[in-house]
Amino acid sequence: MAKVAFIGLGVMGFPMAGHLAAGGHDVTVYNRNPVRAAAWLEQHKGSSAATPAAAAAGAEFVFTCIGNDNDLYQVILEEGGLLSAMAPGSILIDHTTASAEAARTIHAAAQEQGVFFLDAPVSGGQAGAENGKLTVMVGGDAQAYARAEPVIALFSRAVTYMGASGSGQLTKMVNQICIAGLVQALSEGIAFAENAGLDAALVVDVISKGAAQSWQLENRGKTMIERKFDFGFAVDLMRKDLGICLAEARRNGSDLPVTALTDQFYGEVQQAGGSRFDTSSLITRLHKK
Repeated sequence: MAKVAFIGLGVMGFPMAGHLAAGGHDVTVYNRNPVRAAAWLEQHKGSSAATPAAAAAGAEFVFTCIGNDNDLYQVILEEGGLLSAMAPGSILIDHTTASAEAARTIHAAAQEQGVFFLDAPVSGGQAGAENGKLTVMVGGDAQAYARAEPVIALFSRAVTYMGASGSGQLTKMVNQICIAGLVQALSEGIAFAENAGLDAALVVDVISKGAAQSWQLENRGKTMIERKFDFGFAVDLMRKDLGICLAEARRNGSDLPVTALTDQFYGEVQQAGGSRFDTSSLITRLHKK
């Protein structure tokens, strides 16, 4: 059993922290809205703290799953942040989808204090977090990864070390680039089937058994036909992630024409009131004939 802190109890962090408690670890949670922390304590064994630093004090592993680069800098680096409370040799594991630059900046600051930092973004959505089936891609010190992997595995189906600091975030960018293109293509295919007068649900069932098979097709195809978008990963968050991808592409010279276009399409969904819709809501742009 390890002493663990978990910072951020959103739709992902809430169940992830729960899996750590269920795994027998001594978990202290912090959430900016204390009501959320109180709700977590009603369901799980553990404790809560009034500040991130108080949660991290004495912890061997400190997890964060929050909003963006600026949130990370505030919670981790500012006066009274996590690094001010963490002991040398402890490990800070960040599951936020953020930039590789933020990961490297925090890694350098942690190193100065003898703390290990792992950038470890996840894929699998809310369902993956709740079911303990997330895919985790990790960058940072290999020895710290070896220590942290059994703990991360409590809410994961696959945990993979990708390389030096920032590698986890870069891998997550690849993931989001691929998802954006897949969802747009799936939206176009379903709309085409509908306009052609086909049974779209039957089409999805058939092509899911062939070369067009994908997680998005199998898990979102039929709900897209039904125009149900009240689950999964929100459009607002996908736009944040695609913005990170496009910014990194400008830095490394990558050409992402499909990603850039799909990002614009998500912007249209936002403008139409779909900010909190699941990312499969791209199909709402393509009206039935």
